[in-house]
Amino acid sequence: MTAHNPSGWRPAMGEPGEAASVPTRSGDRALMLEEALSFEIGSPEKCGVDLDDANVEPIAGLGRFLREGAPDLPGLTEPETVRHYTRLSRQNYAIDLGPFPLGSCTMKHNPRLNEKIARLPGFADVHPLQPQQTVRGAYEVIAQLADWLMTLTGMASVAMSPKAGAHGELCGLLCIRAAHDANGEQRSVVLVPESAHGTNPATAAFAGYEVEDIAATPEGRVDLEALKARLGPDIAGVMITNPNTCGLFERDMRAICEAVHAAGGYVYCDGANFNAIVGKVRPGDLGIDAMHINLHKTFSTPHGGGGPGSGPVVLSEALAPFAPLPFVMRDAGGAPYLVEEEDGATDHPHSFGRMAAFNGQMGMFTRALAYMLSHGADGLRQVAEDAVLNANYVLRRCEDVLQAPYAGSGPCMHEALFGEAGLAEGFSTLDIAKGLIDEGFHPMTVYFPLVVKGAMLVEPTETESRVGLDRFIESLRSVAERARNGDDSLKSAPHFAPRRRLDETQAARKPVLVWKGEPGPSGQGAPSELGGQ
Repeated sequence: MTAHNPSGWRPAMGEPGEAASVPTRSGDRALMLEEALSFEIGSPEKCGVDLDDANVEPIAGLGRFLREGAPDLPGLTEPETVRHYTRLSRQNYAIDLGPFPLGSCTMKHNPRLNEKIARLPGFADVHPLQPQQTVRGAYEVIAQLADWLMTLTGMASVAMSPKAGAHGELCGLLCIRAAHDANGEQRSVVLVPESAHGTNPATAAFAGYEVEDIAATPEGRVDLEALKARLGPDIAGVMITNPNTCGLFERDMRAICEAVHAAGGYVYCDGANFNAIVGKVRPGDLGIDAMHINLHKTFSTPHGGGGPGSGPVVLSEALAPFAPLPFVMRDAGGAPYLVEEEDGATDHPHSFGRMAAFNGQMGMFTRALAYMLSHGADGLRQVAEDAVLNANYVLRRCEDVLQAPYAGSGPCMHEALFGEAGLAEGFSTLDIAKGLIDEGFHPMTVYFPLVVKGAMLVEPTETESRVGLDRFIESLRSVAERARNGDDSLKSAPHFAPRRRLDETQAARKPVLVWKGEPGPSGQGAPSELGGQ
C-alpha cells in the first residue's frame, strides 16, 4: 500500500531524514520525563523518616497474624517520593489540560467554586457516625439538593444514597421489584433497547431479571411497535436511555411509557445523559417511574478517579413508597432530620431496605448544590442548550470526513456519533483514537454503542469554547483524512506519547500485576521484571 501524507505530518520531531527518535542516556526527552517504578527507585532498607523499633505486645488470639519480617515495600526519601509522583502526573491527561471528548461520560469542567465550598469546615470533615444534632447543616444540603433534583425532573421522591450510575440503576430496579411484590406479581423480564446505556442489561441481570433486547429503527431510536409487541404479564419494566447512546432524543417516550404502564410494567430511564435536557425536559412529565442522575456528569462533580461518583435516583409517586432507607425529611418546623431503620421504619414500611451503609457522598452533594445555586434555573437550561449546540457543531464540521450514520435523523443532542466506514482498507477507529493522542487530545469513546461498527462517540460538553472546539475538530479531521488516505504512519501511532501503542489484547488477557524484580544495591533500579496471570 502506498502511504499518503497530505497534511505533511511527520511521525517524529526533527528535520526530514533525521532518526525518528534520538536516544538519550537518561531516557528523558527534554521535559518528557521517563520514570521507573517505585520498586526500582527505592529499596526496603531505605526510609524517609526515622522510626524507633516497635515493641508490640501480641493481642490475645491474634499473635499468629504478626509479621515475621518487614513488608517488602520500596523505601523512598521525601525528594524521591515527590519527584516520582510529579513525574508520573506529567504523563496524565486531565480536564485542566484539555477536553475529554468521551461520549456518554460527560467529562466537563469542575468549577473551583464547588471545590472551595466542599472544603469548608463542617462539610469536608463531616463523619457519618456523628450525632444528628451536630450535622444539621449537612442534612440541609441533602434536603435542598433533593428538592432541586425533584424539581428539575418532575418526580415525587428521590433516593440520595446510591453511589454511582449502575448503583442507581440497581436501586431503581429494586424499587420496581418491590412494587411488583407488593402487588403479588412475579414478573421476570426487563426489556432493554439496543440504544440503551451499556450498564443497563448488566444491572438488570444482576437484579435477577432476564434481559431481552428491543431493536432500534434505522434512524437510531427505539422501535415502538416492536416494544408494544413484546409487552405482556412477564414484563417487569423497560430500561431506556433518553437521550439515547446514539445521541438522539427518544421522540416516542410518552407513548413508550403509556404502553408499558398499560401492560402493568414500570419505566426506568438511565439519566447518564441528563446533561442534554436539564432545565428543558422533566422526565416525570414523560411518564418515567425511576431515573438515576449522575452528579458527576450533569452537575459537574469530579468524575472517575477524581470522584467518588454519586447517583441519586428520582422516583414517581407509584415507586416512592418503595425507596430505600435512610432518607432526609423535614419536621413540622422545616428542620431536616434523617429517617433511619431503627427509629423511622414505621413511616416507610414498604422500603426494600438499604443501598449503602450511610447517607451518600457528602462531598458530591455539596459540590452539586453549589453548581445548581451558582447557575440558577436559567443557567442550568443554558447548560443543556450549549451542550447540544457544541455537539451539533462537531457533527456538522466532521460529517464529510467521518461516517455519521444518524446525521439524517435530525439534530443530535449532547454527543455526536461517527463510524469507521469510509476509512482506507486496513484502517480502523483504533487508529484514529491513537492518532488523536499524538495531537494532544484524549480519544473519544470508541466501539460504543455497538449499533454502529467502529463507533466513535464524541461529547464536547457545554464547557468547551468555540476556539477549543475548532482546535479539536481540526485535529480530528486531520487524523480522519490520514486514515481515509491510507497514511501508514498512523498504524503505529502514538509516536509522541510516553508509551507507544500496546498490544491491547495481550494486556487484557495477561495483565502484569505483580512485582517480581529486585532493586539495585543502591536502591537505583536494576533490570526489573513484572509478572502476573
